[in-house]
Amino acid sequence: MITAACSSDSGDSKAEPGGSSTQSAGSGSSQPSASASPTVRAAAYGKLPDACAVLSKKTLTDLVPKSGKSGKKGSSDEPSSRASCSWNSLDNNGVKGSQFRWLNVSLLRFDSDVTRGSGDDQAHTYYARQVKDAQAVDGAKSTKAIPLSGTGAEATAVRYDLKKKEGLFKQQTVVARVENVVVTVDYNGAGLAGEKTPDADDLTKAAEKALKEVVASVSSANGAGGAASSPASPSKSASPSGAPSKSPSKSASSSASPSESAAKDS
Repeated sequence: MITAACSSDSGDSKAEPGGSSTQSAGSGSSQPSASASPTVRAAAYGKLPDACAVLSKKTLTDLVPKSGKSGKKGSSDEPSSRASCSWNSLDNNGVKGSQFRWLNVSLLRFDSDVTRGSGDDQAHTYYARQVKDAQAVDGAKSTKAIPLSGTGAEATAVRYDLKKKEGLFKQQTVVARVENVVVTVDYNGAGLAGEKTPDADDLTKAAEKALKEVVASVSSANGAGGAASSPASPSKSASPSGAPSKSPSKSASSSASPSESAAKDS
């Protein structure tokens, strides 16, 4: 009986360490798996065309007939992410007055980024802000926003009148998003020194024509399929637009304002 009791105690004492060891091994084998690296859809377009070469000679002749052969490049251009170009035209008819036209094309490209999101989403946000800013210009009268179809993923034309000391300016700002690129075309006209004020409908149609050409130039510069067509890990470098201090349309409208240029040329 004494021997049996000792054997029983010995067996019980060995079972506890054995059970503890087995449990520890089981818990050690269920290590959490490493989480996958976050990704966003790759940006469709990887570069921008030359902003001063996105419009045909015929279009430039129609919109800014007295502008000369080339436009003026933006001072803050970064070829892969930001580009702009502007043209001035003053058709002086002597005592009958003169017709003034001003045209500006701006392009902004967004890279996909794990922090900011896809290039398309960033471009959509910027596009919406451009349209909103165009409708909130100080002194603008008879402001009207018109959705456009058949131009990029989304597009809007904003038109308004702006009274200056030189005359009444008819302003058209047309904005389009094509994948991860936002295109803004600012176009205005005025009859100075007694000349007839240009028709707003004609100016809007001309601006829309220019917008379509610029959008086509963006696609052409990147090839039919763009820079990428499948999901990929984005670069972690800052997006070119990160938080642009000024929108293309605002900076274009404020720098060398149309009325000031007209006054100088006349």
